[in-house]
Amino acid sequence: MSVQEQGRRARVAATVLATASRRTKDAALRSMAAELDARTPEILEANAADIARARAASTPDHLIDRLSLDARRVSGMADGLRQVAGLPDPVGEILRGSVLPNGLELRQIRVPLGVVGIIYEARPNVTADAAGLCLKAGNAVLLRGSSSARDSNAAIVAVLRDAVADTGLPSDAVQIVDATSRDSVKELMRARGLVDVLIPRGGADLIRSVVEESTVPVIETGVGNCHVYVDAAADLDMALEILLNAKTSRPSVCNAAESLLVHEAVAAEFLAAALPALRDAGVRVHGDAAVVEAGAARGVPVVPADDADYAAEYLSLDVSAAVVPSVDAAIVHIRRYGSGHTEAIITGSQAAARRFVAEVDAAAVIVNASTRFTDGGEFGFGAEIGISTQKLHARGPMGLPELTSTKYVVVGDGHIRT
Repeated sequence: MSVQEQGRRARVAATVLATASRRTKDAALRSMAAELDARTPEILEANAADIARARAASTPDHLIDRLSLDARRVSGMADGLRQVAGLPDPVGEILRGSVLPNGLELRQIRVPLGVVGIIYEARPNVTADAAGLCLKAGNAVLLRGSSSARDSNAAIVAVLRDAVADTGLPSDAVQIVDATSRDSVKELMRARGLVDVLIPRGGADLIRSVVEESTVPVIETGVGNCHVYVDAAADLDMALEILLNAKTSRPSVCNAAESLLVHEAVAAEFLAAALPALRDAGVRVHGDAAVVEAGAARGVPVVPADDADYAAEYLSLDVSAAVVPSVDAAIVHIRRYGSGHTEAIITGSQAAARRFVAEVDAAAVIVNASTRFTDGGEFGFGAEIGISTQKLHARGPMGLPELTSTKYVVVGDGHIRT
């Protein structure tokens, strides 16, 4: 089936979803979750085929981690759908209202976007998350995953479509776009009039391509070159624990820390503990001259860093590191190399924290906690559609409200404009 035909079917489904009750949508979400649990074996069988192809193609380990499913991850996908079912329905929410001086009643309410296209790489859990969030917000969704996850995504969508149909909603509310043809991506990006918005999730090249080539409006989700800055007033034990969590708990995701900045006043003491700890955790450090010297003093090899290292989203057990003379210098470094995703400061100084929060330009700025908390689930939004690094419409983890637009409702009593 062509993308154009899928788009037409999605628009029909979106019309139904736009007026569906919360009870109906929540029933569909719970049915989707139950079907994922019940049909986990067939999803894992499909995923095993994707993993086998990836290993045969010598795919890097961090990408295989993103691609991999197990019973726990499928259960997590189902739980995410149940969480979304428990969230308030954004559709119909009144954002503001008033009676104008001429007696007209004015209300601004949330409405669905319509048809949402999502182009994403690897992670098949995105398939369930995106379908669930879009459905709850009253949108139909066209899912174009990567060819590397084609069997996993097809199996998940088959499960979700069956569950949606069982609750009386149109199964075309959730559709998968052919992942074996590059032309399907181009068709989706050119489906203006059928697709209302595109959301790319993946690496920098994918996002750039969609932003630059699409005729459909795009919500840009960005790469995550996230920094942890250890201030002069930091609790160094806390800082080390946060750094290790931010870097190593799951290095292949966009909210993992990729860069470490340390104030020169505490650099000797902190690096003496951090460099061996990073080495023991399997992390390779790319550092400036001060970090290289600190590593040599502790017998920890440090790769000399250049601009490319500081700008990198590694998505692996690598981290760039630099010693800075002040919080101002840390902010300048982040402005130069950061991607606008998540930046963290570890400090006991309220003044330093306030300055960092005020002057760092990012979707999320974190004080004394891991960058890994930038996540829709952790923020209480349920599953997220992505983390937007743009400044229009949505920024940060995108939950249900970010998948809606608004309309004005004006009620009069024979009013005419003079």
